[in-house]
Amino acid sequence: MLTLVDLNYLPAFLLIFIRLLAFVATVPIFSYRNIPNPFKIGFALFMSWIIVITMDLPVLEIDLMFIVLILKEVLVGLIIGLVATLILTAVQIAGGFIDFQMGFAIANVMDPQTGAQGPIIGQYFYTFALMFLLAIDGHHLLINGAFYSFELIKLDQFIDFSNPNYIIAVVTMFNQIFLIAFQMAIPIVGSLFLVDVALGIIARTVPQLNVFVVGIPLKITVSFFSISIFIVFYISLVRRLFGYTLDVMDTFMRILGGV
Repeated sequence: MLTLVDLNYLPAFLLIFIRLLAFVATVPIFSYRNIPNPFKIGFALFMSWIIVITMDLPVLEIDLMFIVLILKEVLVGLIIGLVATLILTAVQIAGGFIDFQMGFAIANVMDPQTGAQGPIIGQYFYTFALMFLLAIDGHHLLINGAFYSFELIKLDQFIDFSNPNYIIAVVTMFNQIFLIAFQMAIPIVGSLFLVDVALGIIARTVPQLNVFVVGIPLKITVSFFSISIFIVFYISLVRRLFGYTLDVMDTFMRILGGV
């Protein structure tokens, strides 16, 4: 515990602020473009002040090693935030699979939150995922994870990049991302595959019928009907995806901290 006027802890405060600022700049919800940058900076500053007055911090000197610690804190904050962002992109990957089968792959929409183009169904699913995240106070859990990182990764601790667990954790994470995305997309993609089979049979039995004219609206109708039925199952997958996000964040923090 320290007082607010103790300038000996100013270097530690700067390191905390840099880690949290990098975290806020990359983590879902807080990093979106429609949130003003002054709010992001003020939010990171407020969280840093809370940590400073509630934790026992080391006394650091501003020298060459302090510059290295600054780079380390930026890297730690970016890694923790990007891990959560990458895992939640599984929803958009699943939407891309569905759009390709529906015939919507050529039409993308602009995501106002990130400024990037994305699949239509992927944006629809991603909006539901964010609403679920806010409904269960998931943003509070993400902030709690950032606070917890200071217990696993000390301010005066350096990162050991020779640890082979980094590669294992990254490969496992991407494996799970595509597995969850496939599980989200398979009900609708499987339904559309059956529609393609049925249209192929019709094209062979009734050559006079133009399956291209009939097939596109039919696949769109079947897709929307399947999505309306699948949405309950989708919520359970989003719950699992968010739980996995917290687990992976904890895994990466432990690897970075050498725990």
